[in-house]
Amino acid sequence: MVVLSKETILTWLEEVKDPEIPVLSLVDLGVITDIQSTDDHVTIEMTPTFVGCPALDLMKNEIIESLQKHGVRKVDVKVSFSKPWSSDKISEKGKAAIKKFGLAPPVPSNLFTDIEVLEHVACPRCNGTNTELKNPFGPTLCRSIHYCNDCKEAFEQFKPL
Repeated sequence: MVVLSKETILTWLEEVKDPEIPVLSLVDLGVITDIQSTDDHVTIEMTPTFVGCPALDLMKNEIIESLQKHGVRKVDVKVSFSKPWSSDKISEKGKAAIKKFGLAPPVPSNLFTDIEVLEHVACPRCNGTNTELKNPFGPTLCRSIHYCNDCKEAFEQFKPL
């Protein structure tokens, strides 16, 4: 077997979607943080979006299944918190997928200095900024709840972390 390139492995891992946002791959979410490959073994390092992620085992199993489907015999997935995940790791493609899914993508973390930054995020449906933060605590730790006064729709934002 030939040593696989990181690019090939990343392409295959595009198939593995985030369980909460199924239009977003783990690659575009930025949780795949390292790839090591030998002729018959691939080691994937991932950093979950937060320590208590309930979908961690599911994501690990889906990574293994995806690579084995492509002929990789031995796959190890290691979870690392040596460098914390941040919403800045979400790719531009990922941010577009988040918006298309109906969530407002996160602002860059260097702009997030106060909760007021979340007050008037652009609505993912109409792009209006006449929005208000209803609750900084959404259905998951990484989301906040907003309301758009233009299109009269509630929406969630993927919070900057």
